[in-house]
Amino acid sequence: MATGIPKSPPAFIPLLTLILLTSPPLSSSLPIPTPSSFHSLFSLSHSLLTRVSNLRAARGDIPGSIRARTIAENIHKHSRGFGFYGVMWSVGWDYMKNYAWRDVRSASFEMLGAVSDMNELMKGLNELTRLESEVDRVEWVRRNYGSLLKVFKSLFNRLLKVFSQSGPLKDAVEMVRTEIVDGGLLQDCLELGSGDLKGVIQILKDVALQYTSSSSSKTEL
Repeated sequence: MATGIPKSPPAFIPLLTLILLTSPPLSSSLPIPTPSSFHSLFSLSHSLLTRVSNLRAARGDIPGSIRARTIAENIHKHSRGFGFYGVMWSVGWDYMKNYAWRDVRSASFEMLGAVSDMNELMKGLNELTRLESEVDRVEWVRRNYGSLLKVFKSLFNRLLKVFSQSGPLKDAVEMVRTEIVDGGLLQDCLELGSGDLKGVIQILKDVALQYTSSSSSKTEL
C-alpha cells in the first residue's frame, strides 16, 4: 500500500495545473491554450481515474480506490461552472506570483526535456495500443513497465524544476508524481489499456511545445 499520499487531495485538479502553467508567459504574443483543451483534459482525466478507482476496488485496494475516486470527483466538481474559473484563478495567481517573470531560458530548457520524455512515453503507449491480444499486452507491460516508470520519474523531476516555488502548482506536481511512483497509478493505467493516458499526455505535450516555441521567440527578440 502506498505511503505518504494524502487521502484528501487539495481542492484543485492536479493534472489541470500542469497544462495551465505551461502556457506562454504574459509577455508572449502567442495565445494561451483554449478552454476546449482544458475541458478535454478534464474529461480524459476524469474517465481515467474513475476506471482506475473501479479497478482498484475490484482487486480489494480500497484506500487506493478512494484516492483515485476522490481526485476523479474533484475533477468533475471543478470542471463545471464557477468551479472551473475558481481553479483557473487559484492556479493563475500562483503563476503570476511565482513564475510569470522567471528566467524563460532555464524553464524552456526543462520543458524541452519534458517534451522529449513525453515523446518517449507516447512511443511506448502507441506500441501497447497496437497489441490486440490480452496476453501480449500483459507481457509487454511486464517487459516495459520499468523503463516507462523511469521516463515518468524524469518527466516529473523536470516539472518540479520548472514549478519549484511553494504553492498549489508545486503541490499538484508532487501529488501526481507520488501517486504514479508510490501509488501504482501508471501500472493501473497500463492495465486498463492506456488510451486515456495517451490523450492526457498528448494534450500536455502540445501545450509544452507551445510554451517552448513562445520562449524561443522571446529569447530571440
